[in-house]
Amino acid sequence: MGARVTIALDAGMHGRLLPHLLPVRGRYEEAAFVLARTERGGEGATFRAVELILLGPEWFEVRSPVYLELTDACRGMVIKRAHDLNASLIEFHSHPGSPRASFSWSDLSGFREFVPHVWWRLKGRPYAAVVVAPDSFDAVAWVDGPAAHVPVTELHVGDRGMRPTGYTINNWESIDDSGPI
Repeated sequence: MGARVTIALDAGMHGRLLPHLLPVRGRYEEAAFVLARTERGGEGATFRAVELILLGPEWFEVRSPVYLELTDACRGMVIKRAHDLNASLIEFHSHPGSPRASFSWSDLSGFREFVPHVWWRLKGRPYAAVVVAPDSFDAVAWVDGPAAHVPVTELHVGDRGMRPTGYTINNWESIDDSGPI
């Protein structure tokens, strides 16, 4: 897909999401999911947020300043909720110590397993992922299939548009040397 891919959040949802992902004096990666209606058209695709799921410590198998892994129960819960709402999933997580937002090698490795699974469980609904650092964010999406990642071109919060760093898409092969997903 060469067209624009956007994520649209209302200001209230964004106002709850950002402090959860980057709490004051937070040391560990945090995570959340946004369930969204995905609109596709000639201009591209837009993920329109409809529900926010903030994840507490009980939903992590492992969590550290540089890595997190969700429990099987958490993955099942968010997929079921998205299925029940006929919605797409957008994963959000933080890299609190990073000067520039970019997905890590372990993030890309996780996508290789999780994106095809979600794509299958949600009957071909698109998936997106956003990583936030204190001063920036980066985002990718799978709109046309689980093997074709594309850049998210903009995050809309209310009337304000923000652009991701683009670092992950521009450096995918050097971040993940194990081949395409």
